[in-house]
Amino acid sequence: MVRLTPYLSFKNQAAEALEFYRSVLGGELDLSRFGDMPADSGMPIEDADKDLLMHGQLDTPSGLTLMAADTGSMMPYVAPTSGVTVALTGGHEDYDYVASAYAKLAEGGTDAMPFDKAPWGDFYGQVTDRYGITWMFDVGAP
Repeated sequence: MVRLTPYLSFKNQAAEALEFYRSVLGGELDLSRFGDMPADSGMPIEDADKDLLMHGQLDTPSGLTLMAADTGSMMPYVAPTSGVTVALTGGHEDYDYVASAYAKLAEGGTDAMPFDKAPWGDFYGQVTDRYGITWMFDVGAP
């Protein structure tokens, strides 16, 4: 089955952000740092980049996957853009999980639109989390 998976880019907070997202969404983390690359990989790694996250993956118990990486000095950093970056959606049976994720991601976040009953009948909300990532939440009504 083909899956669409968000891949978030950070300057130097990817591991910290993924740990936070794991505390919110649950699951297992797999982290690879630039310093883990073999010396003969052909990719020169600056000392300042060795502890940065080359690739991280969070696999949640509900089947969601979220990936992230830091931007080493060998590449230009592109900050997240405004608008929805990650959408967490589900059916009415997922309400408690999504509502809990919204509440935890909103802690220290900004630009929150409360997770509440929307005019079209679903529960909907938005928040920009403490790392500048914008999330959208939507759960179908029973």
